Amino acid sequence: MHQLHFFPSRTMALYVGRMFLIRSFSILFALVLILQTLDLLGESGKILAVAGNGDGEVWRYVGMRIPQIIETFLPFSVLLGTILTLVTLNQNSEVIAMKASGMSAHQVLAPLFLAALLVAGISFAFNERIVTRSTAALSAWQKVEYAKVPRDSGVRANIWVRAGNDLINAGTVETRGAVVLRDVTIYERTQGVLSSMLKADSAKPVAGGWELTNARRFIRRSGTLEPLGTITAMKGVGTDQFTLAQVDGDELPFTELSTAIDELEAAGRPVDALKGVLWHKISGPLSAILMPLLGAVAAFGLARSGKLFVRAILGMALGFAYFVADNFALAMGDLGAYTPFLAAWGPFILFALIGEMILIRTEE
Repeated sequence: MHQLHFFPSRTMALYVGRMFLIRSFSILFALVLILQTLDLLGESGKILAVAGNGDGEVWRYVGMRIPQIIETFLPFSVLLGTILTLVTLNQNSEVIAMKASGMSAHQVLAPLFLAALLVAGISFAFNERIVTRSTAALSAWQKVEYAKVPRDSGVRANIWVRAGNDLINAGTVETRGAVVLRDVTIYERTQGVLSSMLKADSAKPVAGGWELTNARRFIRRSGTLEPLGTITAMKGVGTDQFTLAQVDGDELPFTELSTAIDELEAAGRPVDALKGVLWHKISGPLSAILMPLLGAVAAFGLARSGKLFVRAILGMALGFAYFVADNFALAMGDLGAYTPFLAAWGPFILFALIGEMILIRTEE
């Protein structure tokens, strides 16, 4: 009958789950304390070098940076907390007692999975409500090198837009009042091959397209430059395609990023990298559920055999291999080599299968 119940003992589930959570969050606290201190050693000098900055600005930086460190290292803490919990249970022969009572390996790990699911939910909410805001604020502050952040000037720089086969680049886009493009280049392509380049000093929207000032066309095949003066071009290109701000996926919550992706996609902007970031907002926190599976190798096997330390190292190696694969997949997604879904979920699914295979082959 024990095999039919995933949680055969409420007391045992609470005992193991509490042990796991206490160890995971204790490790997280220690990691944040150490890493924030090291980070502050490098950044405090830059902050205090700006005239008018003092201790208040240093503590402001700490308040913005700590959420980012927590987001990054929470999965590491869960991995180390898992291994420490399972090693302790194994050393005290508690795992042997559980298995002797008829519990399977999956039932031994069930309280850890449940606790990890709770951690994943907390992590997702924390990332959505706090990390995105602190990342946006810190990014804006670092762009001005810790000086006072100026008000938005309404000017966007280096904006790219696709119009059919053609690519349009605006050096700057002025969004205050009437939209005006400066330093415009239109890469005119025929069947995907560049045929000519149309340049203009400025462009403003008019009926039927955009009015280009001081336009000239460079024809690639003949190598000639043809002056055109003031002309109307870019038919069907809307002003919103230029006024959409550059989007950083780490600075927006899930729903806002999803909306921004839809708007960018409608404007002809590339969005595959952002879609990968969007999916990773779910798969990232859920990686906490993988850690008990990957660290499970430390739970089973006789502690007195002398291989417990090797098993713990193997569990850590599996966990860190997952983090390496996860970052590699995201990088490949940014480059366009992986689809957004594969970049975000590929490592999660792969290591879930690897962990399950190891657990079944060794213990079940």
